[in-house]
Amino acid sequence: MSVSVQEIEQAVSRLPAKELALFRRWFQEFDAQLWDEQFEQDVKAGKLDKLAERAITEYQAGKFKEL
Repeated sequence: MSVSVQEIEQAVSRLPAKELALFRRWFQEFDAQLWDEQFEQDVKAGKLDKLAERAITEYQAGKFKEL
């Protein structure tokens, strides 16, 4: 079964407030999980290595701000 984005938008726009809140919470968790999985794949693939090396080098050189 394939559902278009337009159909999903229409269905979401018809949700009562309580159901919309439940959907919103579910979608935030769903989206965060996908982001976490992509991040883990990028780490394993070494896509963040250069960025990490740069951050460490700048930190060691004193180029950072206390938060």
